[in-house]
Order: sequence, then structure tokens, then C-alpha cells
Amino acid sequence: MEQKLGRLWRRIALALSASIIALPCAFAHAQSVSYRHATVDGIKIFYREAGDPGLPGVVLLHGIPSSSQMFRGLIPLLAGHFHVIAPDFVGMGNSDAPPASTFVATQENLTTVMERFLRETVRGPVILYMQDLGGPIGMRIASKHPDWISGLIFQNTPISMAGWNPERVKPLLGHTGPVTEEERSVQERRDLRAADVYLYRTGTRDLNAVDPDAMAIDAAALSDPDKKRIMADYLADARLSFDLYPRWQAYLRKYQPRTLVVWGERDPIFDAAGVKDIQAAVPAASVHLYDTGHFALQEDAGDIARQIIDAFAR
Repeated sequence: MEQKLGRLWRRIALALSASIIALPCAFAHAQSVSYRHATVDGIKIFYREAGDPGLPGVVLLHGIPSSSQMFRGLIPLLAGHFHVIAPDFVGMGNSDAPPASTFVATQENLTTVMERFLRETVRGPVILYMQDLGGPIGMRIASKHPDWISGLIFQNTPISMAGWNPERVKPLLGHTGPVTEEERSVQERRDLRAADVYLYRTGTRDLNAVDPDAMAIDAAALSDPDKKRIMADYLADARLSFDLYPRWQAYLRKYQPRTLVVWGERDPIFDAAGVKDIQAAVPAASVHLYDTGHFALQEDAGDIARQIIDAFAR
């Protein structure tokens, strides 16, 4: 009996020792994200960075009206396997929101800034994670610089009209030619805060899984008139990507980049039917549909991280 008790206490002591040793490691891991700025064309771009620069690079491109904050839960899960960079787009998050006289907020101009940002901050080919607005920015970059790309991750961002909810895209189809001031004004008059809350909540399995801090951070950005103006201009530009879809599909068919799709299939804006066109262009794509909405990372960051590691970690 005494021998059994002795063995039990030794096991408890070893377990406690292991826990004490693990605490500093866990704390160090929690502190592994750095918060940096890069200046591009006089514009200060905020970005989050984690992981060893010698590891494969992953660049996380966010949507509207969010910022790199949407990846707060994902970054630590990837940092042990990748060099992770998550920038805030111009006029969003903690990046500068320059006046219209110095930065015309179009998706093309944003792409130019992000190209230069990547040249300054990233070594070698990278994996692009694209969500919402991150898709048209990332696909412009990828199709222009295929040698920059070692892989693509699509999360609720289309490369075809099938990827849009027909009711949501209908108002955009009545316009042709350059984006008008009236179109931009319509977007600026929208209640983007209410739209943001709607996107976080619609399609989720469990509302208790939605981080209220994420919505609060987005709301804080939208309270800045300059940031709201810039985001509204990006939204008004959305229809200009439609003509680029064939080019992006041709790029995918020609280069066959390693491709992962992680899609919240109850997204009220971007329809999961669009995933078929990604698969048609890249038959070897790995596809995972999640029973959630637009911001799939709110409920499924753990499994999405596992899929990224399985698909791309070396």
C-alpha cells in the first residue's frame, strides 16, 4: 500500500513539474505576435507578425469592414509552422486613412500598395489567405505575380458570379463603366455597423461563439469618417472585379497553385456554389465546407488551422 502511495505521489510530483515547466513556454507562445508598421508611399501600414521568418510564409488578407484583428485566434495556431504576416489594408484597422487627395480608394490602388508592402516585408513565395475583400486584392496580385505565390487559401471570397448570393449581387449588375460618385455615395450612406453585426451573426451555429470584441473593433474603425469613406469606396468598386474573374480562373488553370478552400457555407453574401468554379480551375484543390457564416474563423479557427498546416506546412 505504501509503495502504491509512493508511486502515486511521484506521478503527481512529475505532473506538477511538467506543468510548471510548460507555463513559461505557454506564456512565451502567447507573447509571440509582434505588432509592426511599414511605410508604403507615405502610408503607414500596420501588420501583425508571428513565427520564424525561415518558415514558409503565409499572408492573411482580411475583408470589409474588418482588419487583421479577424485573424487574432488563427495566428497563434499557425505561428509554429509558418512565418505569418497579417496586414491592415489602407484605411482599415490600425493602418493610415489618408485623405482622398493623396490616396484614391479603389481596389486597384489598394492592390498597388499591398504589392509594395509584400516586396518590403516578405521573403520568397508566400501562401495567400484571402477572405472577402482579401480575395480581389490577393487574386490581382497572384495573377500578376505568379512567381510570388506558393499557395492560395480561399475563405468566402469568389472568383466567379456563382460565388455571389443572387439577391445580394443584383444591385451591382445594373451598372457598367467606371464607378460613379453616386455609387460611392450610396455605399457611404449605408449603415455599415449594422451590416457588420449581421454578417457576424447570420449563419453561425452558436451566437455565443461570436467574439463581441471583434464587432467592437470593427465598430471603432467605422466611427472614423475617413475610414468609413475609404471602406465605402472599396465596396463601390466590388463590381469591377467581375470582368477580372475569367483572368483569375485562367491563372488558376495555368499555374495550378496548391489550393485550399475553407468556406462558411451559410454566408448570406458569398454562395458556396462558387466553390465548384475554384475546383474546376484547380481539380486538386482541398475543399472544406463549414456549417457557419461569413466569418468562419469565429467558430472553426481550430479546424481551419489544421487544414492549413496539413496542406502547406513543410
